[in-house]
Amino acid sequence: MRVLAAIYEKELDHEFDLVDMGAGEDKNKYFPSHIPFGQIPSFEDEDLNHFESRAFNTYIAYEYADKGTQLIYKDSKKMAMASVWMDVESQQFDQTASKLVWELLAKPVLLDMSTDTADVEENEAKLAKILDVYESRLAQSKYLGGECFTLADLHHLPTIHYLMGTQSKKLFDSRPHVNAWIADISARPAWLKVLDWQFAKQTVRN
Repeated sequence: MRVLAAIYEKELDHEFDLVDMGAGEDKNKYFPSHIPFGQIPSFEDEDLNHFESRAFNTYIAYEYADKGTQLIYKDSKKMAMASVWMDVESQQFDQTASKLVWELLAKPVLLDMSTDTADVEENEAKLAKILDVYESRLAQSKYLGGECFTLADLHHLPTIHYLMGTQSKKLFDSRPHVNAWIADISARPAWLKVLDWQFAKQTVRN
């Protein structure tokens, strides 16, 4: 979803090559050389093959800097600040938030497993502290990386989207600047297109 959001922000042409994992297509001789850790999806652009969404988005932002939304700064100091928050997302926010998605959504809804309430309580406490830092930052600037929407904001969208449908939504709602930021980035046309695509894909499967 992160890469598709970046593609839509950049207004790039793209196509999907569906992999039948049930038939073992992800284990054939092609995929191990391109996705050494067995991660799906993977991404290709001409001769570039990649399996890490954040890294591929960075490539998209630089390679197609003249198209669509400017997801990076040309100014090195501004880009340094945006990069800090890109790291915060991957190393702080997502490390904790993804555990909540697992416990509150994946386990009970997708896998018919019981939620570990102690784990939820622990990670909600951790996420609350992280969001306190976000609240302070967003009181100073419209977006995490500065006054413009960048990859630092975009990379949060999938995990936030899932958590907003769980009890952890209260952690975002209780912080006015964080809440306003989420409302802003979640209403971007590119992200709404991602959600439309996801809904259409689920409808076809059902």
